[in-house]
Amino acid sequence: MRNILLAISICCLTGCVSKINQKMLDDFGENKLTVWNKKLTRVIITDVFSPPVCSRIYAYCNIAAYEVLVLSDSSRVSFAGKLNGLTGLPKPANIDQINFRVASIIAFTTVAQKLVFNTEAMKEKEDDYSRQLDSMGISVAVKNKTMEYGRAVGKHIIEWAAKDGYLQRNSNPAFLVTKDPARWKPTPPDYADAVEPNWGTVRPFVLTSSGQFRPGPPLHFDTSHRSEIYKEAEMVYNAVKNPGPQFTSIARYWDCNPNVSVTSGHVTYFQQQVSPGGHWMFIAGSVAEKEKYSAVKTAELLAKVAMSLADGFISCWEAKFKYGSLRPETYINQYIDKEWRPFIQTPPFPEYPSGHSVISSSAATMLTHIIGDNYVFIDSAEVDFGRPPKKFDSFHKAAQEASLSRLYGGIHFLKSLTISLEEGKNVAEFLIQKLK
Repeated sequence: MRNILLAISICCLTGCVSKINQKMLDDFGENKLTVWNKKLTRVIITDVFSPPVCSRIYAYCNIAAYEVLVLSDSSRVSFAGKLNGLTGLPKPANIDQINFRVASIIAFTTVAQKLVFNTEAMKEKEDDYSRQLDSMGISVAVKNKTMEYGRAVGKHIIEWAAKDGYLQRNSNPAFLVTKDPARWKPTPPDYADAVEPNWGTVRPFVLTSSGQFRPGPPLHFDTSHRSEIYKEAEMVYNAVKNPGPQFTSIARYWDCNPNVSVTSGHVTYFQQQVSPGGHWMFIAGSVAEKEKYSAVKTAELLAKVAMSLADGFISCWEAKFKYGSLRPETYINQYIDKEWRPFIQTPPFPEYPSGHSVISSSAATMLTHIIGDNYVFIDSAEVDFGRPPKKFDSFHKAAQEASLSRLYGGIHFLKSLTISLEEGKNVAEFLIQKLK
């Protein structure tokens, strides 16, 4: 003990306290971004954002964190000039007084507080983080400069986000429900209006336009028993009526409906879950933790996966409301069995393309590009919602299962799923080329 005290005293006398603090700060902030994404997810769940909106929040927050850390690693480059509308980020005046790992978290929380509803919840988490820094003996000068720079980058990202059309999207024409039997109509039990019908007007992060990878038309509407859509509807009907092994468990595992309504007797209540994007962000974060990625490598991974999700949703939603095709539930109730219900709740937006399929394929393609194919991982994103962890042999296999879960759940046609996986792959491959 005396030797330890003596060493500390000598260290103080020789002026190495600042180096010790810097090392402690580096260790403290090394992989904290994965933790902050989990904190953000909890706030997003309670705020009950729609899946497309969730993806936007993840993207801007993680881009902010990455842009701070770029300055700490000469092998990484800024996204400025590569992402639509993103200009050069502010540079700090006193680099030697800034801890970039800590500043990246402040940039992340600064953006998050602006984009979520429950700003106070994110502020409380940031305040707690600040108190942890104080307990480490960080100098006032280093803390102030670090916080100041994190705020500056966060503000720059917020200003960029404000110009993406998000606030103006609902000024566009609403999606009209018509008597056309081929068009989407609200479904039981809530008969809710279509969610985010104008999401395709939001500026993509990398895509040149929201319709860049729009797939061809959906199944041709036809009530004949020999028609392709009737046979596809029968397949959905039977998948729920006579489910194969693990159909129901797979459907439930990948449900990822952020706000499921549950009716018990005369009482209806809502259960919140992680969104599809949140599920894939969890997978990306768990891989970074497993591989012990550095702070900047973690930030790059999370930012790129988040952008693949966000542009995947923009691409998918543009096509959804371009075509406005009906759900299997509507078709089956009208032409096969009026009493039939899907295993999971049909979400309130058109059937084609499949959102979960597009974004799962996009995220899996990006993860495979960064980490490699045939990467075995354990997905525990659903543990907090009462579902056991699942092992997958690759990201693409996880995406394929997520896609098929929509057939097993009774909410998508199989042909839609196949086409949607291809759309997601196209989105991610374009991002990969543009972000090289």
